[in-house]
Amino acid sequence: MARPTAATVERHSPDAHENLLFGGVYGAVLASSMVAALTQYGHSSRGSRRYDALWLLVTALASALAHGYAHYIAERAPHRRGDALRALRDEWPLVVAVVPTVLVLAGAGWGWWPANGVEYPAFALNIALLFGLGLLTARRSHRSWPVALGTGVVDALLGVVVVVANAVIK
Repeated sequence: MARPTAATVERHSPDAHENLLFGGVYGAVLASSMVAALTQYGHSSRGSRRYDALWLLVTALASALAHGYAHYIAERAPHRRGDALRALRDEWPLVVAVVPTVLVLAGAGWGWWPANGVEYPAFALNIALLFGLGLLTARRSHRSWPVALGTGVVDALLGVVVVVANAVIK
């Protein structure tokens, strides 16, 4: 079988909804994982929570850049001017998905709520985000309500796995 040439390779252009689901799920799981790791090995002072918030945001930005760059170089088709920037732009949902957790951590650092134990609301927030993303994406794909609810539950289980792993590690 002949190998396709670069001119015949068809580009996969993910739509906005695919990017939203992928980036949202990846970002929410990343946020939960980072909170678990930072809580396990960090401190729960106000200053450390501000640092955790910043570290989570930097990690999300680095992950988005790495993922966008990987998409860019993995395409075997010829690239047009601006393709690299478009690949990076498509990763915005990953960064947006960690913002609620960044705000929870930063809020604890700013004294809006106690800095100790803030990981539990962060986990709950991310599990709810995962459920909502699964539900909305399934409904947008014209799935029935039972299927959409099941999809939301499966997505939320990703977050529960991180929480359980955190509890087992502690």
